[in-house]
Amino acid sequence: CPLGPALLFVKTSQGKEEGRRFYACSACRDRKDCNFFQWEDEKVSETRLAAREEYNRNHQPPFTHRQNVERYKNFVLLPLSKRRFCQECQQLLLPAEWEEHSDHQFLCDISTAQLKTPSKLLYPLENKKTNAQYLFADRSCQFLLDLIVALGFRRVLSVGTPRLHEMIQTKASQEEDFRVRSLLLDIDFRYSQFYTEDEFCHYNMFNHYFFGGEAACETCRKFLYQDKGERVIMVTDPPFGGLVEALASSFKKLMAMWAETEKVGHNNPEMPMFWIFPYFFESRILEFFPSFSMMDYQVDYDNHALYKHGKTGRRQSPVRIFTNLAPSMIVLPVEEGYRFCALCQRYVSSGNQHCELCNSCTSKDGRRWKHCVLCKKCVKPSWFHCSNCNCCALQNHSCEKAAAGCFVCGKAGHKRTTCPSLSHT
Repeated sequence: CPLGPALLFVKTSQGKEEGRRFYACSACRDRKDCNFFQWEDEKVSETRLAAREEYNRNHQPPFTHRQNVERYKNFVLLPLSKRRFCQECQQLLLPAEWEEHSDHQFLCDISTAQLKTPSKLLYPLENKKTNAQYLFADRSCQFLLDLIVALGFRRVLSVGTPRLHEMIQTKASQEEDFRVRSLLLDIDFRYSQFYTEDEFCHYNMFNHYFFGGEAACETCRKFLYQDKGERVIMVTDPPFGGLVEALASSFKKLMAMWAETEKVGHNNPEMPMFWIFPYFFESRILEFFPSFSMMDYQVDYDNHALYKHGKTGRRQSPVRIFTNLAPSMIVLPVEEGYRFCALCQRYVSSGNQHCELCNSCTSKDGRRWKHCVLCKKCVKPSWFHCSNCNCCALQNHSCEKAAAGCFVCGKAGHKRTTCPSLSHT
């Protein structure tokens, strides 16, 4: 489809052991955004294949990355009064193109500062399942960059983190002694208008697809090669509605690319990484990356109504940093209420109290959690032990849900994905 190779899914029906497999778009979970659908065993006619190829061609950007780089060079040579940006087409305009955009809304006098911060110039794409461009607030972005520098990393593979990338680019152009470099991999092709082919690769993190083909893949490979001992870290901020399994598969391929360039021994098989994601996905992430641990730092976003730092109770941002670096290395700002737990050997939020029974600081959401002797673990303060469900839950929860059990076989105690009746291939 226009977003690269499709992924193989399975459609299951309750009570049936085997589902029917089909291909669908890797990035768009909603058919309205991409209507690609094909049963795995379906024979596709030549006519339909030709129509699909035509559709894919028609849904490509109007300019190639190289053309956009040339256009940018011409754009910066223009006097300020002739620099225009079409808000409807999200495109930098050269004077010869003004006529065809005459009935569109556009911004005038685009400054060099605006060109250096394209994430503030472009409209964020806020489809939660495909793009979800919720952009880091300056506080979180500055914290991440300071942390990266303090840990001694000199190269940042910015996967879906345009604001971090532009902060690095800006500092590198302003400060001579700033040595950090960044390569942005992002599904939003609009960024190709502002960055060269060595600074940006059009990339789909759901299927590890480089739209620029082998040349773009080689750009990434070269960047990951740690020349003169410059250490690389990958920072990624995927859409929260995305499939963790698909993301993990792509990230492992990027790690494998890094390992090839490094010829790394078995003592350090994983590229250092920060995966920024909500805390309630912890078990899913650890399923694919057992070496990861979750930090207490709350990441907040400029253009998200809820994910803001400083709010209390359940209004706090649920977004955290998952990393394969030693937790003791991640120093969190004391002035924001984080403290070091000597028993856990890591920084935790002020409300996260050490539980002697769990031998851990157990809170995930910033509130103080309580230990349930029957569940043998700490739970949220608003939860109570339910004798019907034999686990802790909200006081006014519905017990019927627990009785319903597995979607495939109907038995309690497991979910569809781990059902013993489901034949895995």
